[in-house]
Amino acid sequence: MIHDSSASPLIFGGAAQSPRAALPVLPPLALYIHIPWCVRKCPYCDFNSHTASPVLPEEEYVDALLADLDQDLHAVYGRELSSIFFGGGTPSLFSAEALGRLLKGVEQRIPFASDIEITLEANPGTFEQEKFVAYRALGINRLSIGIQSFQEEKLKALGRIHNGDEAVRAAGMARQAGFDNFNLDLMHGLPDQSLDDALSDLRQAITLKPTHLSWYQLTLEPNTVFWNQPPTLPEDDTLWDIQEAGQALLAEHGYAQYEVSAYAQPGRPARHNLNYWSFGDFIGIGAGAHGKLSHPDGRIVRTWKTRLPKDYLNPAKSFKAGEKALTNDEMPFEFLMNALRLTEGVESRLYPERTGMPLESLAEHRHEAEQSGLLQVEPSRLAATERGQLFLNDLLQTFLS
Repeated sequence: MIHDSSASPLIFGGAAQSPRAALPVLPPLALYIHIPWCVRKCPYCDFNSHTASPVLPEEEYVDALLADLDQDLHAVYGRELSSIFFGGGTPSLFSAEALGRLLKGVEQRIPFASDIEITLEANPGTFEQEKFVAYRALGINRLSIGIQSFQEEKLKALGRIHNGDEAVRAAGMARQAGFDNFNLDLMHGLPDQSLDDALSDLRQAITLKPTHLSWYQLTLEPNTVFWNQPPTLPEDDTLWDIQEAGQALLAEHGYAQYEVSAYAQPGRPARHNLNYWSFGDFIGIGAGAHGKLSHPDGRIVRTWKTRLPKDYLNPAKSFKAGEKALTNDEMPFEFLMNALRLTEGVESRLYPERTGMPLESLAEHRHEAEQSGLLQVEPSRLAATERGQLFLNDLLQTFLS
């Protein structure tokens, strides 16, 4: 498969600017692999996902993914992969044979860290015991299971293809297949959801003993069915009660909040997530995948790939849809948009290490954010206060030039 990488459009932000300092050390490197097909598109979903045909082009798509990766290898600079994340869509629609060939091809190109975390997103409606045993044998050592709710009426409203019993069985099958590290994705603020409904879902999830829970509020996103035909969502007071009671319940059962919508047992935060939020690097391959790559000379470049699967698989078209080098003016917001999502923030030293810009360049905006009570007054850390976490958008606006 021949794709012309030179054909991709380049987009560079801003006018001429003074060069940033060379990065003292390149950040950890991760790989995101996008599998864009689903059994059915959910009405709330704004991800790049497409209804699957009866036969998926597995072999052709794996070939394309490896060719796409080849074109990003110049930015690896001898690093190893600390994590791999298969997202979608529904990656568990792909066979173990296809994913095995892909992982082998990736490892031939970039060495894996000895303790690499490899996560696969899975839908309970696609769970088969034999298939997941095979996934585990490939070295995939973490699952992220899209439950969303255990209640039949809520699952129907969300357009999910599984039922509550299948959701419960999926967690059991994950353990039987050898996965001792798995996440459950759960939503709250669902159509007509009460506080009791939301806590019932959360209690059910906790009884399944996942090591990690992604618990987040349903939002109506543009270009979705729900955006054009909005369901009746809970009132703000109910949403606030759900958030407070749910966080207390999670803490009571040993799930510490480490990010806006992520909770984990001790030692079990998702390494891929932590790398992303701490402004680490990640290669993105697959239809519509995004990446962020740092270069020793201080350049930091965001990339995005061709979105439609038919275009991504077309040898006459480029994998890369565009790229943008971050400017000095954009850097504070770009860094903090990620780092301040972490409940403990990041060490202050990470800002110059990951951006090539002096910490002093944040001083004026940082003081303003501290005075407003949104940023902790802590020289060694960049972290939001509890109030800042509630008003994160306001906090981030402080750092816009």
